[in-house]
Amino acid sequence: MTTLVPSTVLPVSTDNDDPLHYAELEMRHLKDTLAVLREQLENKDFEKNQAVQEAVQASFDETEQLKSTATSLREELESLRFEKDAAVQQAVQRSADEIQQLMSTATSLREELESLRFEKDAAVQQAVQRSADEITQLKNTATSLRDELESLRFEKDAAVQQAVQRSADEIQQLKNTAGSLRDELESLRFEKDAAVQQAVQRSADEITQLKNTATSLRDELESLRFEKDAAVQQAVQRSADEIQQLKNTAGSLRDELESLRFEKDAAVQQAVQRSADEITQLKNTATSLRDELESLRFEKDAAVQQA
Repeated sequence: MTTLVPSTVLPVSTDNDDPLHYAELEMRHLKDTLAVLREQLENKDFEKNQAVQEAVQASFDETEQLKSTATSLREELESLRFEKDAAVQQAVQRSADEIQQLMSTATSLREELESLRFEKDAAVQQAVQRSADEITQLKNTATSLRDELESLRFEKDAAVQQAVQRSADEIQQLKNTAGSLRDELESLRFEKDAAVQQAVQRSADEITQLKNTATSLRDELESLRFEKDAAVQQAVQRSADEIQQLKNTAGSLRDELESLRFEKDAAVQQAVQRSADEITQLKNTATSLRDELESLRFEKDAAVQQA
């Protein structure tokens, strides 16, 4: 508010006026002017102090708002890190459970293969025993025919030799079949063990990779937290330019937060996809072993029936 200095019209001095009176009037006028000027100066000082206080209050309010924004970003970073760790642990746990289930299935198939091999050996032994019994019976019949029918000795000997030859051929065929089945079972066991080891190795490699990724993200979050705290402290100590710099830092942190969220979702999806692919491959291997087991069972039943 501007106050005009009062204007006092001094009387024009004449030869008859008193100089002392004129000096008193002029002194009174100067005092009034000085009082008005002093009042204007005090008003200016008050307005200046008020403007400074308003500017300081606005700066303090903006600083408090930036502190709240930084605190919110820090809490969101902590929440994202916790969610990322939980998602990775769940994916690894699901992969471990499926791998354990597949290993149990492989163990069951191995036990069933051992049982079939035992049954096959027993069936071969029974077939050999039946063949030996039949040979013994034929020998007894030949002896009886030799005693009773000396005239038919040549035909009887030929018949006995043919029977023995057929029995020997059948026994040799059964031995060859048993050897082939044994070799095929050994080959299947080796291939199955190799497939299980490869699946376990791939799972261990993926788990190691996920651990390294989690460690890298944790280090980056710690670095971001340190940089953010330093930026907040500098923003509190600096003026309006430093407040603007804090705004830019908050924007950068928000962008990096979005990037970290996207990378975390992509990493979890990739880990789940790789685990699903390995589980599908192991399931296909188990199905193939089961089909081959059924084929071996069918061939064993056919061999027993032929014997």
